[in-house]
Amino acid sequence: MSAHDHLDLQQHQQHIRNMRADDVEDEEDEEEEQLQGEYPGDEYGSDLSNESGTESMPWIAWFCSLGGHQYFAEVADEFVEDDFNLTGLNSIVPFYKEALEMILDLEPEEDSTRVPDVSIVEASAEQLYGLIHQRFIVTRQGLQQMADKYQAGHFGSCPRTYCQSTHVVPCGRYDLPGIETVKLYCPNCQDIYSPPSSRYHNLDGAYFGTTFAHMLFHMYPELVPNIQNRIYTPMIYGFKISEYSRCGPRMQWLRTKQEPHMLDAFGRLIRDGNDNEDEDDDTK
Repeated sequence: MSAHDHLDLQQHQQHIRNMRADDVEDEEDEEEEQLQGEYPGDEYGSDLSNESGTESMPWIAWFCSLGGHQYFAEVADEFVEDDFNLTGLNSIVPFYKEALEMILDLEPEEDSTRVPDVSIVEASAEQLYGLIHQRFIVTRQGLQQMADKYQAGHFGSCPRTYCQSTHVVPCGRYDLPGIETVKLYCPNCQDIYSPPSSRYHNLDGAYFGTTFAHMLFHMYPELVPNIQNRIYTPMIYGFKISEYSRCGPRMQWLRTKQEPHMLDAFGRLIRDGNDNEDEDDDTK
């Protein structure tokens, strides 16, 4: 990288830091206005505007605070700095070294590869952080962060009526980026849904991966909802529609969940002696 390109990259990174400070200041101004409007004459809001250190806000904290990034957990710097945790990502993310320096708020080195456009580094940094995030949220520390966000309802609720607003968690159907956007997994009906807000429709599902959602409830079984299983029954003039009808129910057998004590070690339904006798009679 030439001295001129190196200077441009430094200036652009400084510009990004200034933008972070402006974003945080705007949010603080809005919070102050809301507080003053809610509590007239109260000086409580003035303490927020006096807080310093916004200019030195780390890239990771700034990135997670952006609109549409509420699903993200803040990855610990120690996790990002460990090369073992980043194995194989340099072959997926373009301008990997420059993107990693941006995430860790490091000054670019003089011998860095020439970057044709600094905006490319920003896109690479977002993708790199997303793939690091996929690995971080299946660690003990990452699972704890996401469990806290799940309990607080940061990810929203299941749109299915009979799930009774069960909290959902983000997940992906693929572990490689660029294939599909993020989905929301409901631990009650065990189905996935698209986020209701359009701000998440461009968020890559690979940033959460295929493992996290299910590992979360294996590690924290107390988070699994205990809701009575109910299935909608379509009716016409008070009569149930037959399952053999073209417009009859199709999801009944999929949504019916068996109690754990009704299943054997292989997950098969345990039948009582009467059922076995009936089968024997049928075979004779």
